[in-house]
Amino acid sequence: MSNSYFSFKQFHVAQDKCAMKVCTDACLFGAFIAQYISNHSANAIADIGTGTGLLSLMMAQKNASIIHAYEIDEQAAMQANENFSASKWHQRLTVIKGNVLLLKPATTYEWIVCNPPFYEKSLKSPNSSKNIAMHSEQLRLPDLLPLCHQYLTQKGRFALLLPYNQTTSFIAMAHQNHFYLEYKLDVKPSPKHHFFRTICIFSKQPTPTLLEENLTIKELSNAYSEPFKALLKDYYQFL
Repeated sequence: MSNSYFSFKQFHVAQDKCAMKVCTDACLFGAFIAQYISNHSANAIADIGTGTGLLSLMMAQKNASIIHAYEIDEQAAMQANENFSASKWHQRLTVIKGNVLLLKPATTYEWIVCNPPFYEKSLKSPNSSKNIAMHSEQLRLPDLLPLCHQYLTQKGRFALLLPYNQTTSFIAMAHQNHFYLEYKLDVKPSPKHHFFRTICIFSKQPTPTLLEENLTIKELSNAYSEPFKALLKDYYQFL
């Protein structure tokens, strides 16, 4: 699908109700994973911690898969359901409300996608919804690994967005739990900045080769880079 069916402008309006923002790195993650999955077989995808549904909507635009969006926060789940209902892919999108660690999977999935909470040791907000979204109170990175074993098919994969400084330790943890790194994309905001995010894709099956790449979001001129524009052109109205 090459046309811009999904509008971030519309999504911003919906998210204002929950005081949540659409972050550039989350958009990049969604666009990249939607494209990557489109090159592989996927009948069913789980979006763990969907928030208001950004990643699920981006994947639905590029793939014909059934997508189950798991969310523990009631307000975010309600907003995700509204966003899904307003989209042209609503028949393939389902919100599953509850703690994914306590639920039985609705099915097994070829893919799990997760943008987990980053700020495990950061100061917390007085807003409990923000704490759930931004801190690892309900879902910690080590919890993802047994969850993925339970929810994935035998040939399944999972993808997640990580802070760059947590990537090495998580890869080692994943390997200890019999997941194999298939792809790694390190991301930096601009050429003058250090890497700050990493997109990782893991498989249950050993992978013959590991593909490692990097991407810069903006050039020194502050214009978006060509690789970033190529990924986001179907989602950003102004690219």
